[in-house]
Amino acid sequence: MTSQEKTSRRRPRSGRFRMGTALLAAAGLLALSACSPGTPQGTEAKTLKVVYQKTDSFTALDDVLKAAKTEFEAANSGVTVQLEPIQANDDDYGTKLALSHRSAETAPDVFYEDTFKVRSDVDAGYLLKLDEHLAAWPDWANFTDAAKAAGRADDGGIYAVPLGTDTRAIWYNKTVLQKAGIAVPWQPRTWEDILTAARKMKAADPAVVPFNMYAGKATGEGTVMQSFYELLYGTGSTLYDEQEKKWVVGSKGFTDSLQFLKTLYDEKLAVTPAEALDPNVWKRVFGEWLPKGKMGATVEGSYTPSFWQKGGAYEWPGYAKDMGVAMFPTQNGQEPGGVSMSGGWTLAVGAKTKSPDLAFKFLATALNRKNALAFDTANSQIAVRSDVAADPGYQSANPFVKDVSALVDVTHFRPATADYPRISSAVQEATEAVITGKQSPAEAAAAYGAAVKKIVGEDKVIRK
Repeated sequence: MTSQEKTSRRRPRSGRFRMGTALLAAAGLLALSACSPGTPQGTEAKTLKVVYQKTDSFTALDDVLKAAKTEFEAANSGVTVQLEPIQANDDDYGTKLALSHRSAETAPDVFYEDTFKVRSDVDAGYLLKLDEHLAAWPDWANFTDAAKAAGRADDGGIYAVPLGTDTRAIWYNKTVLQKAGIAVPWQPRTWEDILTAARKMKAADPAVVPFNMYAGKATGEGTVMQSFYELLYGTGSTLYDEQEKKWVVGSKGFTDSLQFLKTLYDEKLAVTPAEALDPNVWKRVFGEWLPKGKMGATVEGSYTPSFWQKGGAYEWPGYAKDMGVAMFPTQNGQEPGGVSMSGGWTLAVGAKTKSPDLAFKFLATALNRKNALAFDTANSQIAVRSDVAADPGYQSANPFVKDVSALVDVTHFRPATADYPRISSAVQEATEAVITGKQSPAEAAAAYGAAVKKIVGEDKVIRK
C-alpha cells in the first residue's frame, strides 16, 4: 500500500458530493483490503527475487529455499518471495548471475554465491555490505570464525553468509582395492603410495579406472579444488603468499603437481583425457563408475554421500558399506601428513535491492538453525553453525561425517582476492595442457607464470 493520503472532511452539499464521498470511502476500503491482514499501514507490498543454482543432482537448496519462502511469507504479510532457480553448472550459473546483476530490473534481492567469487563480486558492486544487519542478528554468534571470514571482502566488511562448508578427501571403493590386494581401510602416506596402489588396481583389472583426479577447464573450479590444490599444498608450496600479498610463480611444487597429473594420465591410471574434458564426467564418477565397481578411487568433497543417500541423484543403498574415505597425503609424507581444501557457498544480498532490510530478513530465515540443519544434512555439508554441528541428527546423517569433519585440521582455503577467478582459470589451463600432451609440466608452469603476470602485473608476483 502507498502512504495514507490526507483528505479534508467536508460536509456534503448535494447528492453528487455524497456520492463522491462514498466512492472515496469505498476506494479506501479496497485499498486497505489490498494489504494482507497484519500489514502495517504506510508499507507497500513487496516482492523479493531470490536467485540460486539448481541441477538434477543438486536440489537440497531448492528444498530449503521453498521451506524458507513459506516460513517467511507467513511471518511477513504483504511480502512475496519469488524463487528463480537457474538450471546450470557452476560456471554457467556464475555467468548468468553476473548478467542479471547488470540491471536493477533483473538484479536479485538475495542470491546464491560461491565463496571464491565474493571479493571479485564485491569489487564489481554486486553485493550489499551486511555488517549492520549481522550486528543485530542473534544467530550470527553461532557461526564459526572461519565461516564469518568466508564472506569478508578487502575492506574488512562481511558481504555474504555461508550455508555450510566442505573438505576434500579420497573416496575409494573397498571391493576394487581388495581385488587388487590392497588392504582396507586404506590410507596412503605419500604420492608414490597412490601411484603404487593405482598400478596394482590396473594390473588386477585393466577395465577399471584406478584413481580419478579432475584436470582441464571443463570441470572448472572442481579441477582446482578436487585435484591441483591437493597436490600443490602437499608439496609445501602455495598459490598465493598471504604475507607478501603476491602470487607465487616458478615454484618447484607447481611443476611437481603437474608432473603427478601427467604420470596419472600417461599411465592410464585416471580417466582418459577425452573423458576429463567432458564437463559431465563427474556424473559418471558418482552415478556409474564407483557404484558399479568400475573405479577404484576419486578425490572429491565431503558432500559426496549426498549423491548416494536416499533422495540423492544416484541413490546407492550400499555406499556406506562399499565405500571408504582417506586423507589425501602430502608429497613425501611430511607434516602434517595430509591435505584438504575447503570452500563452500553463501547467500548474499544484492547491492541493487530496493528492500535491503527485507532481503536480509529472508537471508536470515533461510539460514536459521532449522533450515541450516536441513541443508547441511541433505547436502552432506560441514556445518558452520555450532548449534547445527552439535545436533544428533546432523552427526548421524551419514557414516562419514566424523571422518570428513576431522579433515578441517589439515584444510586450506582458496586465496580470497578479486583476482582469484582468473588465476584459477589459468591453473585449469595448465593442467589441461599437461594431460593432453600439449605442454610438458615445466612448459605449462612457465605459461602459467606468464599468464599470472599478465593478469595481476609484475609487482604482484613473487618467484619462490
